[in-house]
Amino acid sequence: MKLIHTALTALVVSPLLMGLAYADDHKPSACLITKTDTNPFFVKMREGAEAMSTEMGMDFKSFAGRLDGDHQTQVQAIETCIADGADGILLTASDTSAIVSAVEQAREAGLLVIALDTPLDPIGAADATFATDNFRAGELIGAWAAAQLGDEAANAHIGMLNINVSQPTVGVLRNQGFLTGFGIDTGDVNRWGDETDPRISGQDLSNGNEEGGRDGMENLLLMDPMINVVYTINEPAAAGAYQALKAIGREDDVLIVSVDGSCTGIADIRDGVIGATAQQYPLLMASKGMEAIYHWAQEGKKPMTTPGKAFFDTGVSLVTDSPAKGVESISVKKGMDLCWG
Repeated sequence: MKLIHTALTALVVSPLLMGLAYADDHKPSACLITKTDTNPFFVKMREGAEAMSTEMGMDFKSFAGRLDGDHQTQVQAIETCIADGADGILLTASDTSAIVSAVEQAREAGLLVIALDTPLDPIGAADATFATDNFRAGELIGAWAAAQLGDEAANAHIGMLNINVSQPTVGVLRNQGFLTGFGIDTGDVNRWGDETDPRISGQDLSNGNEEGGRDGMENLLLMDPMINVVYTINEPAAAGAYQALKAIGREDDVLIVSVDGSCTGIADIRDGVIGATAQQYPLLMASKGMEAIYHWAQEGKKPMTTPGKAFFDTGVSLVTDSPAKGVESISVKKGMDLCWG
């Protein structure tokens, strides 16, 4: 609560009364800063934030990078939010380490900063993180893929399609989770690319979009034409990988797994493009984040974490119509009912 001390000649207004007047008149405001404004995941996130801002009577602005990895545009957006006097920022960072100094400036200015989906590095650089357990998401699709191959998992040829070279936390968590679920030693779990298991045919980049997924898959096939399992960072990358495989007639003999759970991605499972995906809930992340900024602005209260975790876990479900023993999953029909709602 802000206390305003004002004296008008002989009249002195109570600071407490002035503070109450400010709380009554103040309209909380928030910014959403995403990696891009074209990926359906971030579109759904914006929808959730906008809807909650309207419901709670908040001012709202959204910003996005031009593409995944556009760090500087995100820094400029944070500076704009500070200058505008926002109460809080919801952030999906492209570079989870480099953004920390800008986040610190926002917090020093009194803004509540909540990381959505992608934890900062370190995670405590934000006031809170609302996210899927991305390691668990990767672990689910890895365990499912290994179960589908059965004994042949020991002879798998695995291609890994990541985001970009900066290795944002979300990409590392999903990648290392997948390898763990598949039964592969990850080496340093805080980065990808140091693994020595010969079943990993190669690691490449997708920029989290379809074009990048296609190009990355073509590169992986040059490394190993016999790849039969493909991990993808998200469903647009998976769609691109499928197109590259289809171009050489291998779309039916390679198992593709992914993370996101968009309605388009669930349809791709139904249509045989993806074998399974780990579904997350970006609308929930954003709406809960807006609620947290509202309570911070009105009450000075920060959000709580999920017990036993360093973040607020918004949930994850494996979606497939080919269930595997020992790997909990939901059907495509159920996934379609839940997709990004």
